[in-house]
Amino acid sequence: MPPQADVVEPAGPARAVRGPSRRRRAIRLAVLAGFLGALVWSLAAQWGTVRPLLGQLSVGSLAAALAAVLAGVVATFLCWRAVLAELGGRLPVGAGARVFFIGQLGKYLPGSVWPVMAQMELGRDHKVPERTSGAAVGVFLLVVVGTGLVVAAATAPLLGPDAVHTYWWLLATLPLALLAIAPPVLNRLLALVVRLARRPPLPAMLSATGVLRAAGWALVSWLAYGVHIWVLAAQLGAGGQLLLARATGAFAAAWCAGFLLLVAPAGAGVREAALVLLLGGVLTRPQGTVVAVVSRLLFVLADLGWCAVALLAVRRPR
Repeated sequence: MPPQADVVEPAGPARAVRGPSRRRRAIRLAVLAGFLGALVWSLAAQWGTVRPLLGQLSVGSLAAALAAVLAGVVATFLCWRAVLAELGGRLPVGAGARVFFIGQLGKYLPGSVWPVMAQMELGRDHKVPERTSGAAVGVFLLVVVGTGLVVAAATAPLLGPDAVHTYWWLLATLPLALLAIAPPVLNRLLALVVRLARRPPLPAMLSATGVLRAAGWALVSWLAYGVHIWVLAAQLGAGGQLLLARATGAFAAAWCAGFLLLVAPAGAGVREAALVLLLGGVLTRPQGTVVAVVSRLLFVLADLGWCAVALLAVRRPR
């Protein structure tokens, strides 16, 4: 018999990337169902308070505030993506959106580990090492909190003496936060954590340019979030040339307080209470309560909306 000719494979991609196993897909679906259940429960718990107050806000103002929140969430995503790229985990926008927006739903569950675990798991589909995904989430949160404290400190004189007296401890953490996001310090901290976890070194380390880029996107997100508070407060009668600055600083301080106290998923309750107090100079307590509750509802809708977009628009990796 003549020798068989060598089989030449057709040109194309080297090898298809295998998708997640059935067991992993089932676990993901169960976790996603838990995320959605927690979100539905959050909406149901707040609906009784929100419904009678929505009549005070026009549809146009609600739409404008929601658009600002959606823009702020996108800027937050770009901040995370910039950090991930610095650490060697570059992802296309579509793939990164799927990892980030689905993983972010974990913040509505008790415990602060769910977003980290979700993003580490989803990042595996795109060949992002788990240590890189975990480090990116940690650095991203440090950048967001650090820039938020900067915004809060810059606008503190506008928020009134009561606000400064109550939340002085936020301003006290600012030097530590700025030190923590300095690249030389941050790189040493990351190397120490990876070494203690007995994992290989990270693919890349942070540069000053990369941290500044991420901080720039974080500042854009704070401005967008301030716009949504400004729109709601103005609709309820607040005024003044510095209302936007007050709204931005109040929200940044309230968000940081909710994040640092860690007593409820996504800072629920703490953020609202802080926002009512911090807006006391321009709004009455009932008006501030309306703004705080509607703001929370808009964030839930934005998180759900961007998650739906990521699921529908992004194809699974091949």
